[in-house]
Order: sequence, then C-alpha cells, then structure tokens
Amino acid sequence: MFRGSIVALVTPFKEDFDIDFEAYGRLIDWHLESGTDGLVPCGCTGEAATLTHDEQIQCIKYTVERVAGRVPVIAGTGSNSTREALSLTRKAKELGADAALLITPYYNKPTPAGQMAHYTTIARQVDLPIVLYNVPGRTGTKMLPATIADIHNAAENIVAVKEACGSVDQVSEIRSLSDITVLSGDDSLTLPMMSVGATGVISVAANILPANVAAMCAAFAKGDVAEAQRLHYDLLPLVKGLFLETNPMPVKAALHRMGKINNVLRLPLVPMQPVLFEKLERILGQVGAI
Repeated sequence: MFRGSIVALVTPFKEDFDIDFEAYGRLIDWHLESGTDGLVPCGCTGEAATLTHDEQIQCIKYTVERVAGRVPVIAGTGSNSTREALSLTRKAKELGADAALLITPYYNKPTPAGQMAHYTTIARQVDLPIVLYNVPGRTGTKMLPATIADIHNAAENIVAVKEACGSVDQVSEIRSLSDITVLSGDDSLTLPMMSVGATGVISVAANILPANVAAMCAAFAKGDVAEAQRLHYDLLPLVKGLFLETNPMPVKAALHRMGKINNVLRLPLVPMQPVLFEKLERILGQVGAI
C-alpha cells in the first residue's frame, strides 16, 4: 500500500471559500488516469488546519467514494489533541479509508513519551494502518529515529512514517533501527531517500506532474536508476518553485494557472506574491506543465 507516488491532495475552494467538490473530483480522476499510486486527503497541503472536522470527514468520504478502491486512500486525521485525532481516525475507518496519516502533535510539543502515548492510544483503539508524519518545520518538534522505532514496535498497525525532516540521515537511522516503511515527505529528497530504503513519497509536486513523479518512483523500484535520476533532475525546478512561499500557496497558484482549480486559500494563507508567481510560472513552462 505504501509505495510509489502518493499525492498530498490540495483542497479546492470556491470563491466563497466553500469546498469545490466538482474540482476535487476532477483532480482525483486526473491522478487516477496519470498513474498515481495513492491519495492523501486532508493533509497539510490540503489545508486541514482550516477545515472543520465536518469538512474533513466530507473530503475523506468523497475521496474514498470517488476512488472506489482503485488506489489506497490515506486520510489525514492528525491533531495536537489525542482525543480529536482519535475521533477523526475512527471516522476515517468507518468511511472506508485504507489508512490514516497522523502528524506529530503540534504546538504542545510532546516529549518522546508523550508521542508514544499519543500514537499508541489511537492505534490500539482503531484497527487501521497508521502512518506517522514527522514534519518538525510545522510542528515545532522532531520525532527521533529511536522514538519512531519504539512506536512502531509498540503497535502492529503503526506501519509507516512520512519523513519530512529534510534529512537522508534521518531515514538511514530509522531503517537501521526498524523495519517500518518510510515515505519521503520532501520531494527534492525522494530519490536520495529511496536509495537508503524509502519506498516512495507523499508528494506536493505530484499535484502538478503526477505522471512524472509516479514514473520516477517506478523507475527506481525497477532498478532503472539512470531513468529515475533523469526524472529527478527534470522535476527539481518544479520542486523548488513549489516552495517559493508557504505550501500550498504555490501549488494552488500553479493548479489555477493550469486551469484546474480556483486560486483560493483560507486565511491566514493568501495567494502568492505576483513577483514570486512570475518565477513559478516560468518554471511551469520549463517543465511542460503549461
């Protein structure tokens, strides 16, 4: 289940800031046609922090129904409140999600013991595969490799980790301590991380070039390292461009330029600065997205 190119879906909004499910459906269909290996609704790229719980449930339900079993759906159900994360994860299982992605609790910065208690409490009460999400740039705290290994060993349904520390060494240490599945959370490091044991990526860039990211992962899995490297270097300008400002501001601007969604974000996020969008637009032309 946890391999290849898994897209961290954006959440399209209408001009009145309601969720645009028509655009959402078109995006999902496009990813399925493009060879995407899995979908993540309601992650950071999906602006989960500004969705209500009811909206998160609607997005997960819609994705599961639209996908209809063709690829795994890994629902974003994380929170800095264990009670809230538990409730959302239970609901994701009821709705038919294949797994849940749970971010390390943010703001309250739990210790390793608190991280262990958070994840194992949820895992023991919801019989669903769980993917840890380690992204210290957003949460203010880093899960250590030893902690990840201990959490994996403590609950058999904690099966994978999305690693967004920006460190290949982090992946090497995790893999040296544990057999937990590792997915890249940094598009620019997907190929290097795969070289030390990651099985794929939960990708922002695949929102824009889904077939290319899927092809890179597939080439590496088949042992065609030269082709994987070629695709990696072709994707690199896009990857850099999508982080000219806070994600998902650039990826939404790009999808709007491609005619797929409105360029609408919920506050406190706002559309890209024009001068930075000009740079991104040039990159989109360079990589063949427009």
